[in-house]
Amino acid sequence: MLPKTESACFAIADISGYTNFVAGVELDHAQDIIADIMDTLVKALRPPFRLAKFEGDAAFVYALADKVDGSLLQDSIEAAYCAFRKRLRNIRQANSCVCQACSRMQSLDVKFVVHHGDFVRQKMAGREELAGRDVILVHRLLKNEVSKTFGAHAYALYSDACVQAMGIDPKAQGLVEHVETIDNFGEVKCWVSDLERVWTRDSDTKRTVVQRADAFAVIETDFAAPRPAVWELITMPGNRPRWQGSDSVVENTAKGRRGAGTQNHCMHGKDAIVEDILDWRPFDSVTFTTLLPAPGAPKILMGYAFEDRDDGGTHFEVRFAKPKPKDAPFFEHIWPNVQAKFAGEFEILRGLLADEAKAAAAVEKPPLPLSRMRFRAEPVPAPPGQA
Repeated sequence: MLPKTESACFAIADISGYTNFVAGVELDHAQDIIADIMDTLVKALRPPFRLAKFEGDAAFVYALADKVDGSLLQDSIEAAYCAFRKRLRNIRQANSCVCQACSRMQSLDVKFVVHHGDFVRQKMAGREELAGRDVILVHRLLKNEVSKTFGAHAYALYSDACVQAMGIDPKAQGLVEHVETIDNFGEVKCWVSDLERVWTRDSDTKRTVVQRADAFAVIETDFAAPRPAVWELITMPGNRPRWQGSDSVVENTAKGRRGAGTQNHCMHGKDAIVEDILDWRPFDSVTFTTLLPAPGAPKILMGYAFEDRDDGGTHFEVRFAKPKPKDAPFFEHIWPNVQAKFAGEFEILRGLLADEAKAAAAVEKPPLPLSRMRFRAEPVPAPPGQA
């Protein structure tokens, strides 16, 4: 039987500066740092992405075409880059090692190449491999001319095929057109996103968050699934009717991308609950106002918070801001129903996440690289005669 052709979004996260980094530094420390970075990137990317394989200083991942949209795709890439930058910062602050590898790791960066196309699965040396013309193309796009035009800093390079398939409006979102000429493929139209700008925006933008300590009330629970999986199920409009009881969610995005400025209409028959998103931080938190279809109902300021658990699961909180004094009676009236509503929805979410975990477990996964000695307190001793 011939292999079945499938469609997917492919991405490669490639560590920039790897060759210069490993040359002339303590190899065991260098490999430990690279393993730590790879672990951070892959965990931030999945889901929606699955790991296909590690390729030296790069991770090749893919997401089946029906499992990702343009907003989620860009959120995942940008969240992975920000997770990488935060990880480097945290290691620098926590690690007292003064070896060359630990001293020079801040020179590392990451670039992403993303493409959409077809592939087949095949067994090679006992392992599943992805094969096909588009798999070749996404790898060929790694050797590009982006830095000559845009400078030597982090970026995401999206092929036009990916932009079209994922419904991304590149110009509205500040992506810059770029063309690569590749042997046997000809000219390949692409779009470039400046990830250094994304990191600066993430670090500098003032946040609108309902803090737990300041909340009127908090409803919380734990899920045995990673943060991106919980985030995707809770925030994606297409997923919400599966657990929320709404008939549909009509989304009006800002510049074609889900985030701050997006307005949702959660339809319940002829009635709509209107949500206005104020702050959007994949996969950490989302803050929004809710207006219920009830006479005299005030806007309710609330937020979702997602936190990692030590066991790989997610701690999830629904935080309600303190109402104005004149709105307090309305809150007190609806509060028992709100508590019961979320209790029921949490159980539905738990079941859906369990089903997704079973499906994911059936897919062969390459092992993550092991970081053997993170945050060493002492440098690697110099070889005899070289002290």
